[in-house]
Amino acid sequence: MQRCVYGIGGKMYYHKFQTDLCSVILIGDEEGLRRIHLSTDYDISGLIANKKIFEEAEKQLIEYFNGQRRHFDLKLNLVGTNFQKTVWQALMDIPYGQTASYKDIAVKLGKPTASRAVGMANGKNPLPLVIPCHRIIGSGGKLTGYAFGLELKEALLNLENRL
Repeated sequence: MQRCVYGIGGKMYYHKFQTDLCSVILIGDEEGLRRIHLSTDYDISGLIANKKIFEEAEKQLIEYFNGQRRHFDLKLNLVGTNFQKTVWQALMDIPYGQTASYKDIAVKLGKPTASRAVGMANGKNPLPLVIPCHRIIGSGGKLTGYAFGLELKEALLNLENRL
């Protein structure tokens, strides 16, 4: 079981809900959405349940899972290094229903030898779906690792390609 640990003071909130594909846990504060967990057993002790603060995020995620949303417009509170944030922005630029490789992202960032660093940043993505790390595949076109399992990754890619 993963544990939620934040070194910064302030109140942290969470909200859980279920979709047809997976369970979702949203975590954030007054500044915005900080984390999304999919189909995970996540330790939320120390966090405060608050559905209201996440109403818009839940609405948009349900629209995504229902095939009615391709882009998210949410208040985010991203925490990461400058390089991670640059990679995450590049992931958000991958069009709905399309895929890219770590190498594609590295080349886009002007760092063609940084595929491994891109992969590490991708693995630290705190906001799956909003930052669509599920759209990253191996250079040979094969599905690569996904923190929430390859079965869910494949289901998300199929969801985006069914329209």
